[in-house]
Amino acid sequence: MKIAFDAKRITHNATGLGNYSRFIVNSLSASFPEHTYQLYTPGRGKEALRKRIEERPSVSFHYPEGRFDKLFPSLWRTSGLTATLREEHADLFHGLSNEIPMNLKQNGIPAIVTIHDLIFLRYPRLYKPIDRRIYTYKFKQACLRSDKIIAISRQTMRDIRDFFHIPESKIEVVYQGCDPVFGQAIPEEAKAAIREKYRINGPYILYVGSIEERKNLLLLIKALKGLKEDISVIAIGRRTPYTDRVETYARENKLSGRVRILHNIPFSELPAFYQMATLFVYPSFFEGFGIPILEAQLAGIPVIAATGSCLEEAGGPSALYTDPDSEQELRGLIESVLHDPKLAESMRAGGREHTRRFTPEAIANDLMRLYKKLD
Repeated sequence: MKIAFDAKRITHNATGLGNYSRFIVNSLSASFPEHTYQLYTPGRGKEALRKRIEERPSVSFHYPEGRFDKLFPSLWRTSGLTATLREEHADLFHGLSNEIPMNLKQNGIPAIVTIHDLIFLRYPRLYKPIDRRIYTYKFKQACLRSDKIIAISRQTMRDIRDFFHIPESKIEVVYQGCDPVFGQAIPEEAKAAIREKYRINGPYILYVGSIEERKNLLLLIKALKGLKEDISVIAIGRRTPYTDRVETYARENKLSGRVRILHNIPFSELPAFYQMATLFVYPSFFEGFGIPILEAQLAGIPVIAATGSCLEEAGGPSALYTDPDSEQELRGLIESVLHDPKLAESMRAGGREHTRRFTPEAIANDLMRLYKKLD
């Protein structure tokens, strides 16, 4: 089978949709090398990201070739690509990031689209009106034009059904996974080098994700204020204007020395940050899935997440969950983990067991079963 992918996020996005897209292609090419995987992207993007696609004979990158397509890569991605797919006799197209070309069905090319979340409809105040309109149009059209829709969680499936009025029979839930590197033990000397480089002197609670309002880092900093334990917070993620609110609160409450916000951390260093942490806290109001939770569990650290979206799906029964509006509840859960070594160990062991549902092999098998239904 010759499977084509929208690979823009693979070459252009270092986190989020990029990580998902690279995980999917690497998992499929490893588990099913007999098929061909063609990655169509409007530009070469970043070499470091391309290199995170494992080199295999079955995988190849493809870029716009004609003069017009090179001048207008966005048009190529949304419509011009179809002619190339027809000429290449693609058996299937998978839009990995909420979009597919407009005219696949007319050209007899089966299509699948992965929808990650509809947060822009649930929390419209967090998005510019023009962005909401564009996302709504693109995502809904992709759902209507595709033969099958992949939702990355049951929460996302319900949102597609309720907001876009798509029948559940058209939607398949195929969970996300995370890079196995997070479960590979980091040598002590490598950890020591990270501690020295970033001046990490004691135990810390880790948060990984964009520093934005929806992800609710401020709740963790408020919970930290009442903790008597000598422990700090390290937050790793892209800065947004919300970061100023977090830093202002920390400064006004004399917590600046216990709160570190880091960004542009190399991917290769993330596993060490996870494995050295005492606890991982992810208090987001709403997510499409929550890959950092899996990364933390695979790294072997206890996880506390928030109720209200799909984080219980991501974290399973071995994580703890807090009301995303209650700093007191979060503080109590953190204290219970810090004070009870048996609880912490059971969360670590249960978390590792839970991640077996999300291995590259398991995700690849789920996807290939779906592909074969359409072939």
